[in-house]
Amino acid sequence: MEAQNLKTFPKTRGNKKVTKDRRWYKVGTDVGLGFKTPQEAITGTYIDKKCPWTGEVSIRGRILSGKVVSTKMTRTIVIRREYLHYVPKYNRYEKRHKNLPVHASPAFRIENGDQVVVGQCRPLSKTVRFNVLRVIKNKAAAKAFAKF
Repeated sequence: MEAQNLKTFPKTRGNKKVTKDRRWYKVGTDVGLGFKTPQEAITGTYIDKKCPWTGEVSIRGRILSGKVVSTKMTRTIVIRREYLHYVPKYNRYEKRHKNLPVHASPAFRIENGDQVVVGQCRPLSKTVRFNVLRVIKNKAAAKAFAKF
């Protein structure tokens, strides 16, 4: 994700008390469930009210994983979850998949092909109900030829 590319000032919470040691927005708090806070959430200066570390969103409910198939939206990615469906007539399984839109915090650098772990939160938009918690980089892309 790029730096903040919005043309308006980002909205923040109403409490704007600023002291020397405290910022007026939430700083990298723990979301629980054993997920480490990314370093960018602690040291970064981005403002994202839908981020589970610096925003007002709590993670509760399901924890899922999937492969990133699209990063074309601003701060939202689409992941693909594949599963097997049993067909009793043929006594076999068939492959199926679901696409799931997920909010991606600016704390992560996400690319197509990465594996992500997502956690359920309150509805963030018409279709988005999950937030990225962990990114596992695509190993095939890392092994690709690179210049010296």
